Amino acid sequence: MNQQTTGRMLLAHNFNLSEDEFPPLNREEFAQIFIDGLKSHDNVSCSLIDNPHWVVEILFPTDNFMPKEIGEICGQILLNKRQTQKSDNQITHDILILAGKKTSPVISTSPTSLQPGEWGVDVVETNSADTFLAAIEWELKTSQRPKENIFKVELLK
Repeated sequence: MNQQTTGRMLLAHNFNLSEDEFPPLNREEFAQIFIDGLKSHDNVSCSLIDNPHWVVEILFPTDNFMPKEIGEICGQILLNKRQTQKSDNQITHDILILAGKKTSPVISTSPTSLQPGEWGVDVVETNSADTFLAAIEWELKTSQRPKENIFKVELLK
């Protein structure tokens, strides 16, 4: 019998824009974008979770999807949604999907916390991907990690 392995990815939203530039999303709105957008993908489930940092839980079959593929799909889903919110369908900001696989011990016993082997993903909306990445020292923070434990997806304006 072939047992399918399920991957787990948790998304957080980092809205690094002014509210005048683009409408912010509350937790429910942010989650609904991915719940709706992932419905067409077989065996992928998506839900809003109750966690102070993480907003969305995505469960996916690792036989069908690599984690970076799910990240790319999520980036495109958010881009498509944001384009519909602009009158000219022209996106005016950058979207980053910054992901890392948890390798450290669990701090919280909450079932909605990130567990070892799972992917924590910051979904970032910003005016400048380069400026944002420099500010959080992405290259420095990720340089010591194995490449298979991180990924970055950039959707630039």
